[in-house]
Amino acid sequence: MYLKAHFLSGCLGWLLIIISACCSKSNPTLLSLPDGFVSTVFVDSIPEKARHLIVNDNGALYVKFQKATDKGALAAIRDMDHDGHADWMEAFGQYPHQQKGNYSTGARIYKGYLYFSSQLGVYRYKLDSKNLVPKGKMEVVVIDDHPHGSHEHIGKPIAFDDQGHLYVPFGAPSNACQDPKRTPLQPGMDPCPQLKDHGGIWQFDAHALGQTQKDGIRFATGLRSIVALDWNVADKNLYAVIHGRDDLFRLWPDRYNAWESALLPSEEFVKITKDSDFGWPYCYYDQIQELKVLAPEYGGDGKIIGRCKDYDNPIIGFPGHWAPNDLVFYRGNHFPEHYKNGAFIAFHGSTNRAPYPQSGYFVAFVPFINGKFTEKWEVFADGFAQVDPIVNVKDAVYRPMGIAFANDGAMYIGDTEKGRIWKIEFKGNKNSFGEKQRAAMEAHKKYAHIRTPHMLNDKLEPETFLTGQKTYNVYCSPCHQQDGKGASGRFPPLHNTDWVTGDKERLIHIILNGSEEPMTVNGEEYNGLMPQHRFLSDKEIAEVLTYIRTHFGNSASAITSEEVKKYRKQKSRYILN
Repeated sequence: MYLKAHFLSGCLGWLLIIISACCSKSNPTLLSLPDGFVSTVFVDSIPEKARHLIVNDNGALYVKFQKATDKGALAAIRDMDHDGHADWMEAFGQYPHQQKGNYSTGARIYKGYLYFSSQLGVYRYKLDSKNLVPKGKMEVVVIDDHPHGSHEHIGKPIAFDDQGHLYVPFGAPSNACQDPKRTPLQPGMDPCPQLKDHGGIWQFDAHALGQTQKDGIRFATGLRSIVALDWNVADKNLYAVIHGRDDLFRLWPDRYNAWESALLPSEEFVKITKDSDFGWPYCYYDQIQELKVLAPEYGGDGKIIGRCKDYDNPIIGFPGHWAPNDLVFYRGNHFPEHYKNGAFIAFHGSTNRAPYPQSGYFVAFVPFINGKFTEKWEVFADGFAQVDPIVNVKDAVYRPMGIAFANDGAMYIGDTEKGRIWKIEFKGNKNSFGEKQRAAMEAHKKYAHIRTPHMLNDKLEPETFLTGQKTYNVYCSPCHQQDGKGASGRFPPLHNTDWVTGDKERLIHIILNGSEEPMTVNGEEYNGLMPQHRFLSDKEIAEVLTYIRTHFGNSASAITSEEVKKYRKQKSRYILN
C-alpha cells in the first residue's frame, strides 16, 4: 500500500498532506456491498487510527482519534481536488480531562458546533465556513465529576434530540455488579449500588457549558455499556445498541458451557424512552430463546425469567460479543429508498468467543418500514477482516468502527486497526434496486464470522490439553486469545514480553490480585481489566503461568505451587506503570 505523507509546520503544529493509496483506484471493490454500491479507500492510513466520524455540511470529514496524542485528538480531512481521495488533513484539539486508555469516543455536529468526547467529558468547538480547523476556544460541555476509577465501559458517545438535549451514557464499572469483579460463582450486589450514577443514560442541556452529572437527568437505566447511540429524526426517539455482559462460562461453568458463552447474551438494539429500564445487571436478553432471563449472579440458570418480565425488551437481539460501536440513521436521498431512515450499525467484532471463531467485523443494516424498525437485519458491508474464520481477534486486518454520511451522498466507514477510511457511494439504479441486489449480502450470513457456530464442528479448541492449557482456555484465552497475541488496546500479548518471561513475583501478583491500571507492553498501551484469580488454587496458578512462560514463543523457567503460596500471602509491591 503506497502512502506519501509530508509533515509541515503550521499554526497548530501538524499538517499532513495525503496522496491517496494508488491501489485503491485499481481495487474499488475491496468491501463486499449490495449490488450498485462501490467502495474506494478515502484515507490509508491514519497513524492515530480512526474511531468515530462526522461530516460537516461543507464536506469536511472530522475524525475522532482512538486516543489523543501531542498532535491532537481529532483531525479535519478534505478531498481538495475532488478526485474521491483525501489529500489534506490537519490534526487539532486536546482534552483538558483525560484518563489513560483508548476509550475516547463520540463525534457529532450540532447547531454549528463540533461536539466530541473523551473518557471523562464532552467538549465542543464552534465551526466556521472559512476554516476547516476550528480557530476558536474549546469549550467544556459536560465533565464526569466522579468517574468510577475503572476503565470498563467509560467511553461517552453522544446524541442530540430536536428539543435541545444532549444524551451521554455513563457506563457500568463492572461486568455484572460483582464484588470482587469477574469472580467465578460470586453473587452480584443486590440492589446494585452502581446504578445510582452509572449503567444508564443522562440527559443534559446541549447549549449549557460546564455541566456535571448532577446537572443532568437520568433518562434511562439498566444499560451496562453503550458505544453506539443516535437520535432518529423519523420517529423522534433515542436508540442504542448495547454491549451485553461477558464470561458466562468463565464465571458460571456449572450453569453454562463454552458454546452458550460464545453466543450469549445478546447485543441489544433498543428504543430508549424516558425512564426505560433494560434490566442490567439483574437480567440479560437471550436472542436464541427470544427472552430476557435472570443473570446467574442473581440466581439465574439461563432459563429462569423471574423479575426480568418487568424490564424492557429490545427490538432485535443480535448475537453476543459482536461489539456494536456505532449507530447512524440514514437521512439522505442518494441511496435507494430501502435505506431511508434505516439504522446502520458498525460491529467492531468479538474478542472473547473462544473456543469458537470470533464474530462480527461487519456493518449491518436494519430497515425502517411503516414507522418502525423491522426485526430482520441485513449485512450491508463485509470484508473488513479479510479472513474467515477469524480464529483470534488480531487475525482481522481491519475492524469497522465509525460511520458518517455526507451531503453529496457518500458514506464513510472508519477502521481502528490501520486507520483506514472507506468511501461508499451508490452508482446503480435506485428505481430497480431490490431483493435481487441484496441477495449476495444475505449469503454472507453463512460465513463463520457471522453465522451461529455449530457446537461441535466449529469448535477450535483441541481435545487434549497440556498441563495448564485447560485453565488457560477457560480463564485466559477469552481476552488474551488462544494464540496469546491479545487484542490491540485492550488485552496485552503474552509473547515477546518481560511481563511474562521476567520477574516471577510480579507475574504471580498480577494473576492473584488483578489490575485496573493501563499497562504498556512492547510500546503499546493496553487498558482492559485484568480480574483477580485468587479463586484458583496454588497448583492451578502455577500450571497456567508455567504454560504461558513455555508457550507462545516463550522459553522461561517454571513456576511452582510453593512460589504462588508464598506470594499469595503478600500484598503486591508492584505499580504496573
